[in-house]
Amino acid sequence: MIFPNKLVHGRLIKRYKRFLADVELDNGEIVVAHTSNSGSMKSCLEEGAEVYLTYVDDPKRKTKYTWEMIKINDSWVGINTAVPNLLVYEAVKNQQIDDLRGYSFVKREVKFDDSRFDVFASNEQEECFIEVKNVSMKVEEYARFPDAVTTRGKKHLTTLMQVKKEGKRAVMVYVIQRTDVTKFAPASDIDPEYAKTLKEAYENGVELYPIRAIVTPYEIKLGELLPFELE
Repeated sequence: MIFPNKLVHGRLIKRYKRFLADVELDNGEIVVAHTSNSGSMKSCLEEGAEVYLTYVDDPKRKTKYTWEMIKINDSWVGINTAVPNLLVYEAVKNQQIDDLRGYSFVKREVKFDDSRFDVFASNEQEECFIEVKNVSMKVEEYARFPDAVTTRGKKHLTTLMQVKKEGKRAVMVYVIQRTDVTKFAPASDIDPEYAKTLKEAYENGVELYPIRAIVTPYEIKLGELLPFELE
């Protein structure tokens, strides 16, 4: 995903009310940026750190900027939770993920039972439901999810197990928007129920793909698949 317009550089003053952040731009102007990440953003918040924003020219929006990334330990961390869904959709559509190739039809936001999944793909042989999660938290060498309790995330896993029971392909993709990690694991200390359900889902045939993304101020693209540990 290449950013269509040049991003705006600044430094983080503070994040507040979950969806807002004050940022000082290079010209000294202080602006309010929308933060799409509803989690705690643990391990990717640092006051005074460099950030990049997208300028949004929309009179209907209260904020004119969207926060895209922050620089932590000399590397960029993507915090826009809308980015992973688009990355995976484009990658599946363009046959860029080895284990998710061969689908002639790819669509975003498809409902199954009482859940809505981020990507649906199909061909003459099978149907595949894909849920995508943004991962930004780091603990030692691990990328971990979630960074806050997520009942919605647990529900998606439960529904994916039902998808699998009905003979369809069920896939969970974790897009890790940072490069300073080498493994993926659920954050069982933060949400033990999610970690337990993820292990159960995997044991019942739900496929897991933690993919590390390469984040720069010019583009964000999917990189390599990381190993994972569920214990």
